[in-house]
Formats: sequence, structure tokens, C-alpha cells
Amino acid sequence: MQTHFTPAQLADPQVADTDRILRACVHCGFCTATCPTYLLTGDELDSPRGRIYLAKDMLEKNRPADATTVKHLDRCLTCLSCMTTCPSGVHYMHLVDHARQHIERTYRRPLSDRFMRAMLAFVLPHTSRFRAALMLARLVRPMRALFPKRVQALLDAAGGKIAAGSADVGSAHARAAQIATQPSTLAAPPRTRVVPATALDTSASRPLASQDVAGRNEAGVAGARRIRRVALLPGCVQPALRPEINEATLRVLERFGVEVIVAPGTGCCGALVHHLGREHESSSQAKADIDAWTREIETRGLDAIIVTASGCGTMLKDYGFLFRTDPQYAAKAARVSALSRDISEVLAELMAGHHFDVEPPGTQDLRVAYHSACSLQHGQKLHALAPRLLREVGFAVLDIPESHICCGSAGTYSMLQPEMSAQLRDRKARNIESVRPDVIATGNIGCITQIAQATGIPIVHTVELLDWATGGPPPARLAASQPVAAREPRAAARERPA
Repeated sequence: MQTHFTPAQLADPQVADTDRILRACVHCGFCTATCPTYLLTGDELDSPRGRIYLAKDMLEKNRPADATTVKHLDRCLTCLSCMTTCPSGVHYMHLVDHARQHIERTYRRPLSDRFMRAMLAFVLPHTSRFRAALMLARLVRPMRALFPKRVQALLDAAGGKIAAGSADVGSAHARAAQIATQPSTLAAPPRTRVVPATALDTSASRPLASQDVAGRNEAGVAGARRIRRVALLPGCVQPALRPEINEATLRVLERFGVEVIVAPGTGCCGALVHHLGREHESSSQAKADIDAWTREIETRGLDAIIVTASGCGTMLKDYGFLFRTDPQYAAKAARVSALSRDISEVLAELMAGHHFDVEPPGTQDLRVAYHSACSLQHGQKLHALAPRLLREVGFAVLDIPESHICCGSAGTYSMLQPEMSAQLRDRKARNIESVRPDVIATGNIGCITQIAQATGIPIVHTVELLDWATGGPPPARLAASQPVAAREPRAAARERPA
């Protein structure tokens, strides 16, 4: 794509990066085939290619954003499916981030929109505020019909309610009833026996912070690198909505001999306000986390920074880019990004050093529909890793049709664009229910909350199933929905011969 930024504009590193991104685009249109919003509307401006043209025109002319540009960029989920599809390597994520920051600086939204965005930015990144908001939402939920659609979306998320008018309400209730009357379908997974191949080396004298970070991919892990001490990102909304996720993470990591700490001062990663274009707030939240982890790295050291919400993981891995021009934070942010790992990445490394004895799969195996969160499959390119781990410990993992299409959660998107979000949610629920699973697993709290509104099938985090299969308790949501007898583990597996 030809661009016409002036030399003065290109002196700004952000504009220079945007120029390179735009020049990589060859107008091929492959991105339209996998864009969720284009799939719904058929409008070229609701496709990545259309949004690229809108952003280019706005940024190149350095003009204030107009209503049309704002409308179509707001509709973007930032699911990054287009980046997976693009044959030219267009880094759409950084382009749309720049465009949203420009919109935030130059466009005055309607009062109701400004209020909604300000409220989300004030509440969501802070766990205590979010818990208070949840309590209030549950009190007023009986009066849901009296509120605007955006507020209804908030109330639905707070209570896990199936939204009124959902195309999948009937099938969701029917499937939930079927599960309830057939408890044998939710028998416990084959119990695995963890046999260390080599004892974890905790006596190495070299500083942990100086270790090289192994390359991250789905194919395998570096055998020389050991995970001994990690920091867990506590998150903001996840501890309030599903505290059992971090609890399962602690159990399974400690089972493999890993010391887990939560660095004082860490909280929200900044992603929620970052995608609202509120860069000052996002930067402040990210810097607080970077400072906290840097203190740990420079004192006792860290092998990894563990993230259990994949949307946060994508953000952390981008810190190095976001702070590349900040002389005070560039090096620290790059180090944090290099250490940031999704929980599935670390478990893949830990489990690679152990044998797993698994009973042969039978008719009682748990049928798990794995929903690959966009932030994992498109943002971090880790689509196949979690289902591979689930299969290794004995679960029957089902492929979901249209697995590359977003569920419509996308951080604050479900509350700011409730109509389009609901369409994508219901479409995802239909595809999941079509494979008739017993449980849904995914790696992102936003997806869990979103999908739970449209189906009665239990949905849990992947780490909860991995914890259960390697000796932990059944996932709370799954256990609560089934008789105890159906959850009793089968006889212990025999140790695999050497």
C-alpha cells in the first residue's frame, strides 16, 4: 500500500511503525474471509482491509476522527484473526492501537458513550471495585428489562445469565437437562500418575534472571531450561469472577515443584483500557506491574511470569514493543515480555519431563470441547498446545466448527457492542453444542464469562482440568453440576514400563 506521511510525521516512531505496517498491505482481501464482523455485516468497512483504509486516511492526514471511522473501528474485536490469515504479515494489532489512541485524543463521543467507557475504565481494572460492582449488579438484575442494552450486557455478565432473546436458549437448556439426567457421561478423567524423569534441580547457583528464555512454540520445549520460581499475574476481573482458576494454577505448579509468588504491586496488565485508547491509564498500570516484577527479578529471580488469562498474556508479551521508546522502561519491559508465558506453555515444559500413565480411553471419557481463545490462537500462536496437553492426560478433546471465529467477548467489547457480541456468542454456542461435549475448556476468563451466558454446558479453564487429571480436585463448576458418584476417579493407573 502506498503511503504519504510527511518527513515530519515519520520522525514520530509510532507514525514510522504505522507507515511500515500500511506498506506491508497488498489489498489481497484474505483477511475478510476470517473477520467476525465482516462475516456478520458483509460491509467492507467492517473488515480489516476496510478499517486499514479508514485508519490510513485519518492518520496520514492527521485529521480528527469522524463518526464513520469511529463506528467501524469500534466494531473491531481486535481478535487478530486477520493477522493469522494475512500472507503479507500486516501487523494489524499495532495499527488499530494507534488509530484508537488517535480517536481518543481527537473525537468527542456522545455523553452516554463517554460515561460507559469511563465507568468501565474505572471499575474493571480494580478487583475490589469490580467485586462491589458485581454485588450491585446482582441486586438490580431482577429489573434487567428496564435498563439499556449495554447495561443489560453488564448484568448478564455479572450473573452468568442466558441473555433474553438468545437464539441458543432452547438448545442450551435442553443440553443442560440432558447432562443432568445422564451423570455417567461426566465420569472422572483417567487418573494420571506423574513420574519424574529427573528431579527438578533447585541447587543451581546461577542467577535465575540471567537465564535465556526458551523459544515458544507448539512443537516442543527447550530441554535445558527448568522452571523453578515463577510470578503469577493475579489479574483484575478473574479473581472476582473465577478465583478457582488461580487456585488450580497454584496447585498444579506446586505439584511439579515450582515456587509460585504474586509480586506485591501487581494487578491489571493494562489491556482493558489499552483497547479503549486510554493510553495514559494503560501505561500507568503496565509500569506498576513491570516495576513489581523487576524487583523480584533483581532480588530472588524469576524463571517466568505466568498468565492464566490469555488476553493479559498477549498484552504482557507486547510490553517490549509498547515501551520501546521509553528510556526508563524499554529494557525492563522487554525483559518482562521475554519472561511472560501462558500457563499452557509452562505446563508443556514441566510435563515434558514426566511420564504419564493413562488408562486407555473408554466410553466413560470426558468429552471436552476446547474453545481456542483469540488471544491464544491469533495473538500468541498457541492454538494446538492446550488441547494437546488435555489429550496427553486422557481427555477426549473435540474440535469445534469455526474455531477461528471469535466468541464476541473481546474485553469490554461485549458491553460496548452488545448486539454484535451477542450474535457471535450465540454462533459460538451453536458450534460448541453441535459436537455434544460434556464440558467446555478455554484459556481466557472473558471467553468463559461470554460463552456461559449462552449455554448450559459447564465451562472451565483448561488449567482446572489439568489440575484435576494430575491429582487435584474436580473443577468446582463441573463438580457442582454432577452427583458425587459420577466424579469418583477410576482405579489408579499402572506405572508405564521404562
